Amino acid sequence: MLQFRIQPDSEIPASNQLFNQIRFAIASRQYPPGYKLPSTRALAMQTGLHRNTISKVYRQLEDDGLVESLAGSGIYVRAQGHEGGSKLQSPILKQYPQASKVVQQALDELLSQGCTLSQARELFLAEIDWRLRCSARVLVAVPSRDIGAGELMVYELEQALKIPVQLVPMEELAAVLDQTSSATVVTSRYFIGDVEVIAAPKAVRVIPLDIHDYAKEYALFKSLPKDSCLGIVSMSSGILTAMEVILHGLRGDEILIMTAQPKDTYRLHAMVKRAQVVFSTDQVSYSAAQAALQATMDDIIRPPRLICGDNYIGSNSINLLKRELGLG
Repeated sequence: MLQFRIQPDSEIPASNQLFNQIRFAIASRQYPPGYKLPSTRALAMQTGLHRNTISKVYRQLEDDGLVESLAGSGIYVRAQGHEGGSKLQSPILKQYPQASKVVQQALDELLSQGCTLSQARELFLAEIDWRLRCSARVLVAVPSRDIGAGELMVYELEQALKIPVQLVPMEELAAVLDQTSSATVVTSRYFIGDVEVIAAPKAVRVIPLDIHDYAKEYALFKSLPKDSCLGIVSMSSGILTAMEVILHGLRGDEILIMTAQPKDTYRLHAMVKRAQVVFSTDQVSYSAAQAALQATMDDIIRPPRLICGDNYIGSNSINLLKRELGLG
């Protein structure tokens, strides 16, 4: 079980600390769909929080569409969008609830054996037609306030899928979908609830992407000596906020955390002068950190250690999206 840590002397309310830690666990797929959350009693023993506080956090997670409560069973992470399988809008599904799953598994098996999509179409005409139609246009939707997260996803998806991917601010998504009869919308699990609300009336497929869990990096951050300064650089303002909250829960005030986006030259220069370690979540941020270090080298006695993350999107999500789009 993940170990959640609450800093009682923090300015951040304890419920917010726990909410953000659980939300990150879901977004990074450490808590995958169907995972049963710890009981309020178990979590109270781990964190020291009152069970009523934990229940309040669970209700907030449920209100946000991240988990669902099953009477007499517990709280479970909710599957979102169309992850794990296509959703055929057919009356047959009411008679055979597992039909969609059976079709999906059979199609994946045919593809793995070398069957082409055209050949499989003869066997599963409705399913394949739907996939080919939706994969004609792939949209990445994120809120304007964190457009950097969308830029990260577009870059990594185009590298992995070898097809064009369009970035759409969430505020403009409805208008874009009004102009197309087929599309696949992808987004970070952080934004899936809002995107589904917009996309559902348009009858388009929505697939959530898991972000990298940064387990290796967090192990390093946990080992930093007390009073160290850690710099974090990312194109995504959202991931900066999430990592700052998680690290505060992990280390409290033991280490100083500085954050910056790659275009913020002033903050980057201050960071490389002060930090012992500078972690970048993406290649653009890493290049910006390198440039900042080079520009301030004459003012630094001991340069910081620069680290670049491997990727922003989890590899399992990339593989799922390839299957959903019929690309591999």
